[in-house]
Amino acid sequence: MKVKYDPESDILIFIMKDVPPSNAISEAGGIIISYDETDEPISIEFLNASQRQLINPQETDLKIYQET
Repeated sequence: MKVKYDPESDILIFIMKDVPPSNAISEAGGIIISYDETDEPISIEFLNASQRQLINPQETDLKIYQET
C-alpha cells in the first residue's frame, strides 16, 4: 500500500492497488473511494486532510499501528 499527501490540495490518499480506476464514489464527509474494473476498492482519498486533523503536514513520519 502507498500513502500520498498533496499539500497544495490538502488530500491524503491511501492506494491499495496501483491500477487505473474505472469508477469513483464520493462519500459523505469528503471521502472518495475509487474502484477497479472488478469493483474492488483501489484507493481512498480524504479531502481537507490537515483541516480535519488526519495529517500534520509538518511531520515527515507516518506511523502505522497494528492491533495485537
